[in-house]
Amino acid sequence: MRLSSLFILVGTFLAAALVSLITAYFSVGMVENASRSGVLNELDREGLTWAEVDTNGLQVFLIGTAPDEATRFQALSTAGRIVDAARVIDQMLIEEPEDYAPPYFSVEILRNDAGISVIGLIPDSTDREDLLKQFREIATIGEVSDLLDTADYPAPDGWDAALRYAIGALRDLPRSQISVDSERVSIKAMTESGESKQRLETALSRRKPSDLRLALNLTAPRPVISPFTLRFVIEDGEARFDACSADDEASRDRILRAAARAGLEGKATCTLGLGVPSRRWADAAEIGISKLAELGGGSVTFTNADITLIALEGTDQALFDRVVGEMEAALPDVFALHATLPKKADETNQGPPEFMATLSPEGAVQLRGRMSSEVARQTADSFARARFGSNAVYTAARVDETLPGDWPVRTLAAIEVLAQLVNGSVKVTPDKVTVTGNTGNTDASAEIARLLAAKLGDEASFDINVEYLKKFDASLGLPSPEECEAQIVEIIGDRKITFEPGSATLDASAKDILDELADLLKKCGDIPIEIGGHTDSQGRETMNQQLSQERAQSVLEALRTRLVPVASYSVNGYGEATPIADNGTEEGREANRRIEFKLLKSEQAEESDPTPEQVEDNTGAEAAPEKGTGDE
Repeated sequence: MRLSSLFILVGTFLAAALVSLITAYFSVGMVENASRSGVLNELDREGLTWAEVDTNGLQVFLIGTAPDEATRFQALSTAGRIVDAARVIDQMLIEEPEDYAPPYFSVEILRNDAGISVIGLIPDSTDREDLLKQFREIATIGEVSDLLDTADYPAPDGWDAALRYAIGALRDLPRSQISVDSERVSIKAMTESGESKQRLETALSRRKPSDLRLALNLTAPRPVISPFTLRFVIEDGEARFDACSADDEASRDRILRAAARAGLEGKATCTLGLGVPSRRWADAAEIGISKLAELGGGSVTFTNADITLIALEGTDQALFDRVVGEMEAALPDVFALHATLPKKADETNQGPPEFMATLSPEGAVQLRGRMSSEVARQTADSFARARFGSNAVYTAARVDETLPGDWPVRTLAAIEVLAQLVNGSVKVTPDKVTVTGNTGNTDASAEIARLLAAKLGDEASFDINVEYLKKFDASLGLPSPEECEAQIVEIIGDRKITFEPGSATLDASAKDILDELADLLKKCGDIPIEIGGHTDSQGRETMNQQLSQERAQSVLEALRTRLVPVASYSVNGYGEATPIADNGTEEGREANRRIEFKLLKSEQAEESDPTPEQVEDNTGAEAAPEKGTGDE
């Protein structure tokens, strides 16, 4: 072959190779640009503008810092929709969070007879050893199981207050489960009795910090009722329960429905308890109540399985016989019925003998009427003094030896019943015991009925008219008037109820004080309080007096709008007449511009042995003010 032909052939191949290389180069560039542009556009449409794209041949590199793992994965998926996912190379980073969220701090506390178990997560700032020491002090003889963990994070707001409150509650609740976090305390516990449950609910609610949410679930075992008593009365067209007991909710509802059909109006309660003489208690109660309604009035008393039905005087004999016959046939076998139709009183009779025991609101007791012997009178006097105090009792009963043989028992029962009241009276006659008065015990009527039935027998006739007044209920923890006065001082402290200058318009800064005072005064109830306004000596005396009167009235109206019962409150403007500091200085004038709350009390003569006149008249003294306290 010629040399020239060889050169031509080699040149041709070299030229072809060069053209191929140039074509491949430009083809790869076009592919890279197309891939980069397509992926970028799709990322922008998805809002992933933080991501950058680079290419190297067929490979597509994703570059940038993703806010989180989920966003990084979204970018990969978006690129995979434009090019083959195998060509996508992940070179993205994930942004490191500036602060990790603190963990959830909480504690679960379980206390029973075996000790205390505590589990949860607490911050390092909580003194763990001191916490466990408090638990050991509370558990006394039981063990403390420590399952607490700690974390090095700041304690959230409210954590320490919530934990202190929970530990305080734990001391009062031997069988309880308490859950604590920084905002909420949840308490489940078993109490010893209904009275204890009510007392603890009131105490725990009052001790709770204002910014803490409390979930309270206290339960009490049902009391043992002995004797198991129910007494239903229809008198002067009005129906009522003097006592009502039931063994469960279903029986209670049946009894109350039967009473409503018999004419009972308004709300009535029926105590749930143990000791029912028969599972058919509700059946017997429904029958007794309905048959009493058929008679048109009287009383039906259940004392365990004994039933006493007393009709009204003048009830038709035929109606009485029919109702009693139907009732005897319908009652369950365990119940025994004693039915009585009182005879009309002899019109020539001058009235039965009676004994009266009275208790005044101040605690003075009088025993009047007749006693069967000197020994009986001395016994009644000693019994009353033991119950009410030696200096509180005045006995003015006379001896009558013609009285019935059970008279001493009836009079002693009357004194024992009187001790159930805050004030009132008990009247004893040969046929009936009548109880009237006020009490702070919601179950007083039932307890009195059981006491009289136990002392006087199943067939005894008695009439109970006792009114429950919330202000006398010690279980509610309501403060006395004197305690209210002291708490007003504590609430106000160094603060003042302030007004706009020269005006009776309350300043906005007075709102918090008035809110706190209103919360307290609602608990204090209907007590006599004077709201007094005072000014400094600047200006005319008459204008100062008028301004102080208007300011005291503004405080009264502010309390009224906060639903405080102000019916017994009074206002008085003293003007500049009673300064407490020197009006010659600005500090003194500021102190003299004030609002005072004064508790008004009755002036009572105090003597160790009251005479009859003193016992009868000691409730009529004129109200006079005592020195009070307050601030403006």
